[in-house]
Amino acid sequence: MLSTFSSNVVLSKARAMYGRRLTKQNYRELMACQNVGEVANYLKMRTAYGKALAGTDQNSVHRGQLEAKLKQKLFEDYASLCRYEISVGDHFSRYPITRGEIEQILHSILLLEAGTPEDYLFSLPMYLTRHTHINLTALSQIKSYDDLLGALSHTPYRKILEGFKPVGGIPINYAGIENALYTYLYQNVFEVIDKYTRGQTAKQLRWIFNTYIGLDNYARMIRLKRFYQVGPDFIRSSLLPFGNMNKRWLNEMIEAADEAGVKETMGKTKIGKRVLKIDSEDIDKSLNLVNLIKYKTSRHDIHFSTHPSVVMIAYTFAMQAEVTDIITIVEGIRYKLPPDEIAKLLVVYQFSERSD
Repeated sequence: MLSTFSSNVVLSKARAMYGRRLTKQNYRELMACQNVGEVANYLKMRTAYGKALAGTDQNSVHRGQLEAKLKQKLFEDYASLCRYEISVGDHFSRYPITRGEIEQILHSILLLEAGTPEDYLFSLPMYLTRHTHINLTALSQIKSYDDLLGALSHTPYRKILEGFKPVGGIPINYAGIENALYTYLYQNVFEVIDKYTRGQTAKQLRWIFNTYIGLDNYARMIRLKRFYQVGPDFIRSSLLPFGNMNKRWLNEMIEAADEAGVKETMGKTKIGKRVLKIDSEDIDKSLNLVNLIKYKTSRHDIHFSTHPSVVMIAYTFAMQAEVTDIITIVEGIRYKLPPDEIAKLLVVYQFSERSD
């Protein structure tokens, strides 16, 4: 009885929270804002982000602070669903924490490479400090790779990053570090699925994560072919070792001469036939459609799946897309893009336009 009750709570709660997502009108009004302060004030006064942004001063808020506040709301929503999902909630509750930790590590590495590690203080996610084993204060004060390793002592990340310590003036292997950290994340996810779920729940969860990882790998190949012209061996080492893509098609994409070849092969796959239904050859649009199909799948699962853990994960992915859209709007405003140009970069808004 308790299990059935908790399952119903998760399903209804997740769907109710999703019902408070941004509307098309919200998106249009956000894109009409003039700066990050106006965006923050609009979200605080007119949307479900109000509580998360309470106390935010629109005259002093900056992009990093706003992003941290939005992610805090997403984290708290997910945590509230985990409390009711008694079968795997406790185990899956580590997913957003681990993902958040990885994002912070990668962000600090980028700032270290840029020579501005002190900027990390401006985006310190205070909500994460209550749940992480990482010393985020130490992470905000690093001046070298050794400092980075020190800040990650007593965490599994130190061992992962030790193998990437730069020597002889060689630049930090950011792509390798990113791949290793996200491999660690998804290894943990699949271990939870294998150990604590069964039947259709396990099947759906594996499909969700493998499909999303496969799409992410496709996006990585497109970017590497387009911007870096790297060889097959480098591309192969940059892909996450998961996904449900046929090895034949995967190898053909890796060996393709350019991004057009990657896209052509992707179009032969089952998921590719759904992703690449576009008339334009524009690669940026193709990448946006990768995120679009991820959002579309999540939205479908929220409405129709009867498995609480599936709905819980789908809600998180869908709202991650919304938060990413908001940050994209802020960046578009910062670079003075007109609203119609910003709109082309948005995933959730584009989906709502296509759905009408």
